[in-house]
Amino acid sequence: MSTENELSNIIIGEAIFIHKSLGPGLLESVYKECLYYRLVKKELIVTKERAIPLIFEEIRLECGYRADLIVENKVIIEIKCVDVLADIHKAQTLTYLRLTNLKLGLLINFNVVLLKDGIKRIVNNL
Repeated sequence: MSTENELSNIIIGEAIFIHKSLGPGLLESVYKECLYYRLVKKELIVTKERAIPLIFEEIRLECGYRADLIVENKVIIEIKCVDVLADIHKAQTLTYLRLTNLKLGLLINFNVVLLKDGIKRIVNNL
């Protein structure tokens, strides 16, 4: 069983491979599908577009929150294709981590020249 950091290294490696192969400028959905394919090919358990409910007081709200990818039920991947990652993107990823009680999220913006400049690790300190 892999740790969050081990999974993170695998995910980032695969994201870099995809970015080098395709380059920037495509739709978010393309990168998501390619990353999903590459991670499943590595025999990782990956869920796509998993609904994330919000529990408020004693009610469960299905508000339409969806995580792009969740790997091994340990790491959330939020994929973007924007000019610049904004604070709201980081806040969204952190919110998903809190709602799922997961520790690590990767916010990956594929719309950059060098992918390493588009990757942010988001940690939920539980």
